[in-house]
Amino acid sequence: MLQKKRYRYNPQTLAYELHRTPFSVLFSRGLAFVLCTIISSLFYFWVYTDYLKLGTPKMLQLKRENADLLASLDLMNRQIERADQKLERLKQRDNNIYRPIFGEPEIPDEVRNAGFGGVDRYNHLEFISNDNFLSGIVMRFDQLSKKTVIQSESFDRIGRLAEQTDEMASSIPHILPVNLAEKGFRFSSQFGYRKDPIDGVIRKHSGIDISGPSGAEIYATGDGVVKKCGNELSGYGNYIIIDHGFGFKTRYAHLQNGGILVKEGQKVSRGEVIGLLGSTGRSIGPHIHYEVLIRDEQVNPNNYYSNDIDSGEYDKLISTVRGQ
Repeated sequence: MLQKKRYRYNPQTLAYELHRTPFSVLFSRGLAFVLCTIISSLFYFWVYTDYLKLGTPKMLQLKRENADLLASLDLMNRQIERADQKLERLKQRDNNIYRPIFGEPEIPDEVRNAGFGGVDRYNHLEFISNDNFLSGIVMRFDQLSKKTVIQSESFDRIGRLAEQTDEMASSIPHILPVNLAEKGFRFSSQFGYRKDPIDGVIRKHSGIDISGPSGAEIYATGDGVVKKCGNELSGYGNYIIIDHGFGFKTRYAHLQNGGILVKEGQKVSRGEVIGLLGSTGRSIGPHIHYEVLIRDEQVNPNNYYSNDIDSGEYDKLISTVRGQ
């Protein structure tokens, strides 16, 4: 189609002349049209999205994807919470059942729930609009992973101890250092606070005392290695410390002079004679002061010997050791 020609009357020449629009005018009109179009589009886009609260197909798709992601994160958060509750039950069993069976101390909460170093550990999530929610999930997952590793290591430790059950059974102090059924033996002092028989001051007694005839044989209460033989003139007198392993030690004090019958580093068996009863050190009469220590903490020895071993069984145990 041919472009329509335009003519304009020229008063100078008194004639109609062909009119040509300058390029600059055409360019200006085109530019104005483009700008008006852009402004109108932006205005309609604002009205559509902000005023009418409608979204573009792309925005609606992104919103749906964002909602799906938030739902997945919320599900993951609930799963982490359930896993944490299960791990808490395992921790209670570990601390209250499994570890005490093998004489292991509880794992402190400050170790199980230790934080993570570095204040900027999660700063890469700050650009996300839900950064608090997301970083909270990541932090809980990190803590759950760390607690799981600690619990797994604890069970590995208990498993190794369980494999050593036979050795442990013979090593844990399980009898008294004398046969209480024999004539002349009696408990003279128990574990705990008492009036000191020498100065009358109330103080804690760290073991049990069994009075008996001077020179009576003292027996190892569990398998172990003699850790120390010593003398404290104003305290234990002549004494022996046996390391039974698994965190257990025992002390036998106030043995008579020359009454230490073992040496440091010597292996001994339950029921083996290790010394002779006496009255050395801070003592007012012949007796054996007997202590049980777990990780160097003195505990009540009454919890670590069997009351159902009668005199015949005790003698049979001792004779078995002597026959080795």
